[in-house]
Amino acid sequence: MPNLSSLGLRNRNGRGSRLADRTPAPVSAYVVDCAIYIDGHRLEGSWNHVDAIEEVRRRGSGFVWIGLHEPTEDQINGIADTFGLHELAVEDAVHAHQRPKLERYDNTLFMVLKTVRYADTETRSATSEIVDTGELMVFLGRDFVITVRHGKHAGLAEVRSQLETDPEQLALGPSAVLHGVADHVVDTYLDVTEAIQDDIDEIEAEVFEPRTKIDAEQIYLMKREVMELRRAVQPLTKPMQRLAEGYTPMVAEDVRSYFRNVEDHLAKVSEMVGSFDELLTTLVDATLAKITLQQNTDMRKISAWVAIISTPTMIAGIYGMNFDFMPEKHWTFGYPASLMVMLGCCIVLFKIFRRNKWL
Repeated sequence: MPNLSSLGLRNRNGRGSRLADRTPAPVSAYVVDCAIYIDGHRLEGSWNHVDAIEEVRRRGSGFVWIGLHEPTEDQINGIADTFGLHELAVEDAVHAHQRPKLERYDNTLFMVLKTVRYADTETRSATSEIVDTGELMVFLGRDFVITVRHGKHAGLAEVRSQLETDPEQLALGPSAVLHGVADHVVDTYLDVTEAIQDDIDEIEAEVFEPRTKIDAEQIYLMKREVMELRRAVQPLTKPMQRLAEGYTPMVAEDVRSYFRNVEDHLAKVSEMVGSFDELLTTLVDATLAKITLQQNTDMRKISAWVAIISTPTMIAGIYGMNFDFMPEKHWTFGYPASLMVMLGCCIVLFKIFRRNKWL
């Protein structure tokens, strides 16, 4: 009679029995999603990172896609050991605040992208940020792709769903996921630049509209946000070129043409951001010139009213000196005559200044 305890032990430790009678492994709290893709189709069931990569390598085809959101160093170390991720890349993925870049560590490709989100004009204040930024790191291997996201926006659930509806694209391997992620990030750049374009057009109309109050702080805020967008876009140009030109064999040849399309979109965004910076500089100069002109106009008005008020003040000052021998001092009509002279001088000065557009 077989020993039940030894049979149970063999079922738990035997690899074939474990794969045949698998209990879905729970996904860790910091793992957004963990999936296996075979021939472009997602394998059913829940997996942890260890069992997933074992299943892929047992089959000899497919790849694992793991999505993480702001993992700590302790949380990512287990995944790093399982997939052989380089410690420097892991450190960058944990601490974030990296420039967009592309690096190769042995058989792993590491890419950093900046994510952006445009803040709705109805929810932001006058001093809040217009463009929110985050970071997205991608580890790419022969049979796995790991995405690490920092920030509350730019989730990849939509990217994963779109790729899962296109098995032919997913069948190209992990590099297809890298393309999908890069394409999604660059598309958000386009959306943000179009929204910024609308804001800049409104500011431009206000600056050159006659008799409008200019808020220079809003222009400076917009210029600061454009600089933030530039720091996300421009450093990504070189890595995208390298991916399109066959920088590494880990990017399938069929995927390189797709990266060329992403590179074209990125170049468009870069040109738009550069034009925004130049236009905002011009608007700042125009705003300062308009403010200076407004100040000059105000000073002319103040000077005109001072001149009008100084005339009766001068007459009253002369006849208020109370000398005994002064002409018209004891004249019966001296008081009304002085008032009429004061009023007449003020009216004449007012008409002169109004004709010269000082008032």
